[in-house]
Amino acid sequence: MADVTKSGGTKIISAEEAAALIQDGVTICAPIMGLAGWPEEIARAIAKRYEETKHPKDLTLVCGSAMGNHKDKGPHVIGIEGLVTRFIGAHTHGSPNIGALIQNNKMLAYCFPQGVVVHMYREIAAKRFGVMTKIGLGTFVDPRIEGGKMNELTRNAPDLNEVVTFNGEEYLWYKPFPIHVGLIRGTKADERGNISMEKEGAFLEALPVAQAAKNSGGIVIAQVEYVTKAGTLHPKSIQVPGVMVDHIVVAKNPQEFHMQSEGVYYHPAFSGDVVMPLGALPELPFDERLFILRRAAMELEADSVVNLGIGIPDRMATLTGHEGVSHMMTLTTEAGAVGGVPAGWPNFGMTYNPETFIMHPNMFDWYDGGGIDQTFLGMGEIDSSGNVNVSKFGGRPIGCGGFINITTTAKRVAFCGTFTTGGLKTTAENGKLKILQEGSRKKFLNTVEQITFSGKYAANGRTILYITERAVFQLIDGKMTLIEIAPGIDLEKDILPQMEFKPEISPNLRPMPEHLFREEWGRLKGIIEAKKQK
Repeated sequence: MADVTKSGGTKIISAEEAAALIQDGVTICAPIMGLAGWPEEIARAIAKRYEETKHPKDLTLVCGSAMGNHKDKGPHVIGIEGLVTRFIGAHTHGSPNIGALIQNNKMLAYCFPQGVVVHMYREIAAKRFGVMTKIGLGTFVDPRIEGGKMNELTRNAPDLNEVVTFNGEEYLWYKPFPIHVGLIRGTKADERGNISMEKEGAFLEALPVAQAAKNSGGIVIAQVEYVTKAGTLHPKSIQVPGVMVDHIVVAKNPQEFHMQSEGVYYHPAFSGDVVMPLGALPELPFDERLFILRRAAMELEADSVVNLGIGIPDRMATLTGHEGVSHMMTLTTEAGAVGGVPAGWPNFGMTYNPETFIMHPNMFDWYDGGGIDQTFLGMGEIDSSGNVNVSKFGGRPIGCGGFINITTTAKRVAFCGTFTTGGLKTTAENGKLKILQEGSRKKFLNTVEQITFSGKYAANGRTILYITERAVFQLIDGKMTLIEIAPGIDLEKDILPQMEFKPEISPNLRPMPEHLFREEWGRLKGIIEAKKQK
């Protein structure tokens, strides 16, 4: 696409002018996690232009991570039939319109692991052959299973990955594609187009997206809050060089359309501008989620590198803050923060008091190579082989996010979730769990709807736990094995009838610790220190 600038050579244009540069049939790509990195004003201008002119049409949208605020912002605003007709990415759940188009077969949709997508930008930029990795083998992204195709419309569409053999071992080869328009975001731009990110809570993948677009012969448009004179940005603060940026859009309403996360326009503790006292962290309700968190936290080890997923696990950082043990391990997020206390939804991807930031693809270099000692992730459906589904329910596309990357390579994996879902209510008295109302839907099924974690491919002798409020299972020799039951819970009444399959029962079956179910806790530091001394 041609480099079009306004008269006088300035790179500054309006959101409406930016939308007019996007041609029919092109591939657009934006860094994103929730609303972090997302150029909302540009996206709204694209949607408005389409509604008025029916152009641009037939776009391919590429996004590497969770996208949107689950209601009215993010890629949701361009989720209009005819505007976007193909999606390639890792997660769709945060953008209802995109999800509906996929579910109703109005859009081609490929879902690939988050790390694969953000690594692909570098491969496109360097004009290499794509991404070859073991990430995804045995899961729904394996072309022998579903090939990452998220609906019937896509079933007969071309495969975007294939199984290859190298040195006698199987890999998945994810094929590259051109990016015609890179839509990135920053805090400041100088007059030459250099982009800084002082107020962002993550660098994400703005640089490789810009490089991929430019080396595909495309254009890069950056949405920023401020423009400053050329030469006034410190060279080390520049995340994307101006030579890679064609156009700059200054947000007119940044508090609404330039949000740091789904939850806030700007929190200085997320960008490292203040150090927030950990006593200011939110309280955790005394309920089944807290019981799960406490039991999962008992698996934490000193000096470990930890990843926390969304859902119940994203509260783990809050628990470690309350327990005064956050300093004993290094907590990380896929978005790129290292250290500090990762925030839960609606600020997932942000971190209170981060020690440092690295870029999104670099974090997945670390993750894919085994840099995570422990990970705690959610679970939607589980079967007798230990397979886990978090990516598709009742035909509704959710996506895998970084789940496949992380569960494939982390040294220890703990899946965390309630035993049933749909109205589950519990309480605890005198250290014993009591089910007040059982959930209406079972989660331990004969067959999961989609394989996001493959027990067969991914176990490899690692410790794989499944932690619920009433029971703990471990994947042992490929079989789901019950190893702990909560005090107050009856195996025949509260566990086996709520499962479609009968698990193996450990000969060393033991009770979950009674202290997990008491109002006051404060035991985590002692538990971690005791393990360190062994």
